[in-house]
Amino acid sequence: MSAAPATIPTSEPAPAVADAVADAPEVLCIGETMAMVTSADARSLVSAETFTITQGGAESNLAQHLAELGVRTAWVSALGADPLGDRVLATVAASGVDTRWVRRDPDALTGLYVKDPGAAVYYYRKGSAASRLGPADVASWPIRTARWVHVSGITPALSESCRALLPAILDVARANGVGISFDVNYRPALWPEDEAAATILPLANRADLVLVGRDEAERLWGTPTSEEVAALFPRPEYVVVKDGAEEAVEFHRAAGTQTVTRRPARRVEVVEAVGAGDAFGGGYLAALLRGDGPDERLALGHSVAAWVLGSPGDFRAGHGTQVRA
Repeated sequence: MSAAPATIPTSEPAPAVADAVADAPEVLCIGETMAMVTSADARSLVSAETFTITQGGAESNLAQHLAELGVRTAWVSALGADPLGDRVLATVAASGVDTRWVRRDPDALTGLYVKDPGAAVYYYRKGSAASRLGPADVASWPIRTARWVHVSGITPALSESCRALLPAILDVARANGVGISFDVNYRPALWPEDEAAATILPLANRADLVLVGRDEAERLWGTPTSEEVAALFPRPEYVVVKDGAEEAVEFHRAAGTQTVTRRPARRVEVVEAVGAGDAFGGGYLAALLRGDGPDERLALGHSVAAWVLGSPGDFRAGHGTQVRA
């Protein structure tokens, strides 16, 4: 545990800097979003005859939830200068997310993934536009004027330049008093366990808030309980361990003490599980930024996750009017 835990930055205007912009976003969510293909009726890829094209990406999913919950949010990434990129950009922007810092790359394609409902996800993202992002891009992003930056453990798995990108983002955010959340989001299809475990742990320990699944932590670091998972991350002020359909547990470190809050998950009929973790993170972070207490933070996270679990897509609009925590 650090001697001086981080505090949630206020939303007061930052001093004038080179990257200041009009109507600056409060939160930046940085990472790849791909076009997503899945069957229109939740049938397998082998038997389905009709397919839908949407989009999916951990950071933009979370950004969309934040925007729907009233947080001024930008998604930062790169897309190919292709029709799939056009579609992804338009869809994310239509949900109220600021996309001004999404670069279009004429020399690379937009990433793609194909979802086989209830079975697997297949990625086609090697060499994608977002995988070409690197530390040099950080200077053009309004990190210094943001209140919060959100990243995930997916980004360093995409390429060597993306692996170097995350420390550069964290350096700028930390130097300017900007809050940082880090979702572990381990993707086995992208890299081996030992490499992911060694890379993600020190990066996550630089954040103010860590979001991690109990199951993925056990797979990466051999920690079977939420308490053991939290002990992996001694520096962040907040560690939230998501234990699937069972519960979520918040560990909050302040003034040299640790407070533990548990909240059972909501019981829902699951249509598709992919995207629920991002939904939980969006709800939890929105509540944290508006100053809600620990039980309210976990409750909103569960509520948004439950709403998404009832749909085949990674993001489902309408939580604010359809579901109450």
